[in-house]
Amino acid sequence: MKLLAGGGLSITGAHDMCGDYLYSGHTVMLTLTYLFIKEYSPRRLWWYHWVCWILSIVGMFCILLAHDHYTVDVVVAYYITTRLFWWYHTMANQQVLKEASQTNLLAHVWWYKPFQYFEKNVRGIVPRSYQWPFPWPALHLGWQPKYSRLVNGT
Repeated sequence: MKLLAGGGLSITGAHDMCGDYLYSGHTVMLTLTYLFIKEYSPRRLWWYHWVCWILSIVGMFCILLAHDHYTVDVVVAYYITTRLFWWYHTMANQQVLKEASQTNLLAHVWWYKPFQYFEKNVRGIVPRSYQWPFPWPALHLGWQPKYSRLVNGT
């Protein structure tokens, strides 16, 4: 009862377990942040991708150094997070995997119906298009923004 009542949190005074061992949520956040930056930022910012990758690795090392998690927690979190990210994006970018059929075995995962709902209006790979996020014009310091693809009217 003491274990259930405390939920593993130290604030309750019943710190009998961490609450998230064997899957480091800290590592998940570092890994997902890097994966989203790598996937959705312009390819020409390769140096930014490297900096984010290094910061992610340093963050995981600091988690281990601070004894917040065991090494297996960090490794398992990294492995599961990267596989789910790549699995989802592969399914989202392949039209044949968006349709349930007898040959599509990925349609048997529990989250396939929500996946179909979220991706129903997306046909093919989402184009990489970038624009200035603020209402005022970009500061021109001798460079012109380069867009990988311009979207007409959308």
